[in-house]
Formats: sequence, structure tokens, C-alpha cells
Amino acid sequence: MHSGAPRAAATVLIVEDSPSVRRLIEVSVRPLGLRMLSAEDGISGLAMAKAELPNVILLDIGLPGIDGWEVLRELRGDAATADIGIIIVTAHAQPEVAAAAERRGADGFITKPFRPGHLRDEIQALLDQSAKFRQTG
Repeated sequence: MHSGAPRAAATVLIVEDSPSVRRLIEVSVRPLGLRMLSAEDGISGLAMAKAELPNVILLDIGLPGIDGWEVLRELRGDAATADIGIIIVTAHAQPEVAAAAERRGADGFITKPFRPGHLRDEIQALLDQSAKFRQTG
């Protein structure tokens, strides 16, 4: 790796079935200057994650096809995708849902409606953490 080479923009994959929420996330995240991809269901989200290997995935739980829990399980079970930063973004605000997300391997948990600044902060923290890991790993 050349230290002087320009760094490619990190990629975030939004897996969310609601077009309006997808759009709100895109607008909220845009200031970070990331490459953004989106999928509207669990099956296409899982396929896109495996094909594109994004840096961060923003994953809804209630998805058509296969739900976000299954997407999370499959991603964590595949060596190629196991280390991708995954933030659950859901309307399920119950503490037991947040605990389940952590237990199942999510790196973050944000409830809808979310504050755009909070979402950006969580994404940036994961990107910073993965960059440190790559430098020391």
C-alpha cells in the first residue's frame, strides 16, 4: 500500500425496506462523503454485502424475504463478511432488542426515529475503529 495514494471512499450499505427511511438515511449520511449502496430486502442486502464488502452496513430488522436477524447471522458466519461493521437501525426500541443485537454480533444499535448526527457519529466511530485495526493488524 502506498502511503501517498488517495484513499478510496469507504462504503456504507443501507438495508432498509422503507424508501422514505432509506432516503432519510442517505441524506443524513451524505456529509461523511461515503459511497452509498442500498437494498430493500434481506436477500438483496445479503447478496450486496457479499459482493461489495462494504465498510459499514446499516441494517433494519423487519425486512421482507429474510429478516435482519438472519442477515446478521449469515454475515457473521461468513469469514469474508464477519468483520464488517453492522449497525442495527430499527423502530424496535425495547432494551431486550438492543441486548439481542449485541449478543448476535451487531456493532451498534440505533432506534428510529434517529438523530442524523448520532447516526453519522456511530458510522464514523466504526470506520475509525476498522482503520485502526487495519493499521495494527
